[in-house]
Amino acid sequence: MSTAESKITSISEIVKASRKIVIKIGSNTLAKKDGTQNTDFMASFARQCRQLIDMGKQIVVVSSGAQVSGVSTLKEWARKKDVHFRQALCAIGQVELMSQWRKAFGEQGIHIGQLLFTKEDFEDNHRSLNIRNTLFTLADEGVVPVINENDSVSTDEFAIGDNDNLSALTAILWSADLLILFSDIDGVYTDNPKTHPDAKLVEFVTDIQNLRKSIKIGETNSFGTGGIETKIQAAEKTTSYGIPLLLANGGIDDQLISLTTEKGKGTLFLGADSDCQ
Repeated sequence: MSTAESKITSISEIVKASRKIVIKIGSNTLAKKDGTQNTDFMASFARQCRQLIDMGKQIVVVSSGAQVSGVSTLKEWARKKDVHFRQALCAIGQVELMSQWRKAFGEQGIHIGQLLFTKEDFEDNHRSLNIRNTLFTLADEGVVPVINENDSVSTDEFAIGDNDNLSALTAILWSADLLILFSDIDGVYTDNPKTHPDAKLVEFVTDIQNLRKSIKIGETNSFGTGGIETKIQAAEKTTSYGIPLLLANGGIDDQLISLTTEKGKGTLFLGADSDCQ
């Protein structure tokens, strides 16, 4: 599907037209207010994925939350900042994270497969080809791949650094039709909507460089490693390959299904040659 081939009039239109969808879930979406794992969200999300799969779509999930899950398991490590403790916490949390995803998707009759990456995996042609083949095989067999960065072994030199960019690299490698980023905001605003209630939601973006000049980027939030900047970086990557990126609020009930209707809202990044209204 090429967004340049047709006029895009709504978010729901492009979501319904997309067959291969990568969905990235941020740490803030996966964490409750106390910083522990939001298993209710995971169960609801898996149910919505089942609905999309029944519509004929293939789903790849990029899931943050290893550290959140580690904190849920070993609460006494929550305040430890030493890098070795943080990486150990991610090792413990990744097991718990996948256990909960397996349970959530299992209740919908869906198998999952875990894939953990570092930056080197995408820079080596042989590794990236193996990733691509594995993604195609899992998705074609009705299995949902659940991807995360291998935080327990990644260092600054080998780390991608955030799952926004990881999901963009995954979408490109898998030749996805759409990348959805679930965050704790409704989309890109002209300013921080939490501190500036008059900020306006930017619904469609075809000129990312112009967007950078017209909004205030702000900083990352408490649980996540990204922020608006990394989401814009991800959009720059995917749209250069003709893959739209949709940023939406994952904390809204049944948001994934809402995005297939006129109720869903967010910010849709399209290529510069796309025609949107």
